Amino acid sequence: MSSCSTTTTMAEDDGGRTAITAVHPDIIQTLILTKLDGPTLISAGFASLQLQNLCSDDELWRKFCNSSWPSTSDPLIKNAVAAFPSGHRSLFSDSFPSITHNDPKPITGDNSNRRLLSPELISAVDIHFGGNLLYSKVLTNETESGWFMSSPFRIELLGHKEIVPTPVKFDGEDGNCKLELQKMKLSWILIDPSRNRAVNVSSLNPVSVQRHWLTGELKVRYSTVMGSGAGAGEGLVQCGIVVTCEGKEGGELHVREVSMQIEDMDGKVLCGKDSLVILQEVIEGGRKKRKENEEKENYEHFLELKKKWKENKQKKEKNLDMMCIASGITILISFWTLIVFGSRTNGSYFS
Repeated sequence: MSSCSTTTTMAEDDGGRTAITAVHPDIIQTLILTKLDGPTLISAGFASLQLQNLCSDDELWRKFCNSSWPSTSDPLIKNAVAAFPSGHRSLFSDSFPSITHNDPKPITGDNSNRRLLSPELISAVDIHFGGNLLYSKVLTNETESGWFMSSPFRIELLGHKEIVPTPVKFDGEDGNCKLELQKMKLSWILIDPSRNRAVNVSSLNPVSVQRHWLTGELKVRYSTVMGSGAGAGEGLVQCGIVVTCEGKEGGELHVREVSMQIEDMDGKVLCGKDSLVILQEVIEGGRKKRKENEEKENYEHFLELKKKWKENKQKKEKNLDMMCIASGITILISFWTLIVFGSRTNGSYFS
């Protein structure tokens, strides 16, 4: 008892306040650090050596990850994260921030032959609505077969005939449904077990909610714009995640499909090989603090560039068509000129 009193007294400053070093580590870890969010916890680790040790506890970070992304509690994710340099703290540091848009590196012979992702790609997906968990799933995709490499890259989350109910009532009016679906948050973490790295490819909040003109389905889109060297227009592609919702008027709106794919400036879905090269750069790339509405602004900017890219492409194609037509007319005129000139020469010779 006296030793505890002595320690506390020694740790008091001139103002009579007790320093953090006087507080028992169990109290700090249980009652203080668990109340902080991830970024604040990382910052707290730089305050002192004692806090650095306490803030590095993997069990603490596991709880943070499981709370933010319930899918990370899956045994498959646990086994993959166990090999990360700092365990769940590394997972959080990779997946919580947004990616930085580095200058695209062209896919030349050297880059295309680089070691791609591992034989499998792990997805940890969580969908929340209004702060409540709506759906959570972990799935793996093989990435080595020739079929995967040459086919359009697309990952389907839901199984055949699988649907996910939502608390939204389908009233047949775009305004109310679209406004409600803006509350749907989606996280899609991709894990590369061979590199012990992860990245969150979702914008978390929807960048657009649109009704399909033919089917009437509501499409909730999440998008992250990435750099690309795959000859994709201005060197940008978007990793698009689309949640398809449908329902009957007056009934419950439910999720029918969730898919993820990578599209270039022409709207073309990239093949598995090109997509993996891009994801490799993103996973190994830098991270930065997420800013509100940043991904939506990036998506809108991408659409503007996509529109300009399409207009320039059509203009070039139109100019090329005009050149071909002009060349054809020139050749035709020259051909008929030679025929007419030749016939006149032959006529004057026989006369």
